[in-house]
Amino acid sequence: MGKNKKSKKKKNGIGKILFVCIVFLLIGLGAYLGYSISINGGGLQGFLATILDQDATKLENLDTINVLLLGVSQDLDSELTDTIMVCSYNPKTQKASMLSVPRDTFVGKNKAKASGNDKINAMYARKGPEETMEYVEKLTGMEIKYYVVVNNQVVIDLVDAIDGVYFNVPIDMKYDDKTQNLHIQLSAGYQKIDGEHAEQLLRFRHNNNGTSYPTEYGDNDYGRMRTQREFMMEVAKQTLNLKNITRIKTITSAIFENVETNLTLDDIYAYLPWAVSFDTANISSNQVPGESEKCNGLWFFVHSQKQTTQVVSEMNNYLEGIEANEESISNTTNTTNTVNTTNKSNTTTNTKTPKSKK
Repeated sequence: MGKNKKSKKKKNGIGKILFVCIVFLLIGLGAYLGYSISINGGGLQGFLATILDQDATKLENLDTINVLLLGVSQDLDSELTDTIMVCSYNPKTQKASMLSVPRDTFVGKNKAKASGNDKINAMYARKGPEETMEYVEKLTGMEIKYYVVVNNQVVIDLVDAIDGVYFNVPIDMKYDDKTQNLHIQLSAGYQKIDGEHAEQLLRFRHNNNGTSYPTEYGDNDYGRMRTQREFMMEVAKQTLNLKNITRIKTITSAIFENVETNLTLDDIYAYLPWAVSFDTANISSNQVPGESEKCNGLWFFVHSQKQTTQVVSEMNNYLEGIEANEESISNTTNTTNTVNTTNKSNTTTNTKTPKSKK
């Protein structure tokens, strides 16, 4: 009997010591985790940086990331890119930019023999994302390391994954194309857009009766590019909303199951902790400047190299936190103020854009 009592006391003593050790270990780990989260910026940013093995010293080594975004519409037997956009993000200044490239941009060598294959929107299907990226690098003068190709389903799945996006549709949209099985039916005004209607919004160019966006907004393709940029701003803003953090797995799946990209998970993890603190009011948006020109019976967009260089320079300065002077501000067609007008009115700081031809 006495031995059993001593044995039980001994076991109880060992159990208590083990419990105390575990408690102190957990307290120590908690303190370390809390400290790591704190020095990594605190909150969600600090938490993600810690669990993804990122820290402030690694942030210092992160450069501005430029990614070519190609939105592919899988119509009939072709894969034309309705969206061509360079998206840039500087984690140190917490600023970003979006530069649209008109899909009808001339990429050929001889205008007299130009064909539909000489438009940049046909380049992906013919030559793939790498060569398309190289051409956009040459056109903009930007160093672009990554590309992301998304199809229509990505937009639908992503918007549905965050339970829709609130957006101010600028005009009534009604368009039908039976050959593409495309039917667009949207009313103007601030509303909640689901995945199906998001695809309609982003693909709209003109109505069945030929009318399009007003000239001051940017008609036809110019208007579509502007709507694409402003809608993407709202998607980013609402995706980063705290309520959607709990859906991050669903959101990630919606994106990566339907994309073609040379980005790796390591690339994404390096920027992700800092991106969650990003304020979408710090997005500058613009488009490659130029004019429409008829070549061999077809309308093309011919970019201005001089003006493009100026626009890219101003956007780079913005990303680096260099304040623009009054003259450069007046020469910029789409500034960071664009994001603030998305859901307020159809009036923005845009200067008049050249009229798009068909």
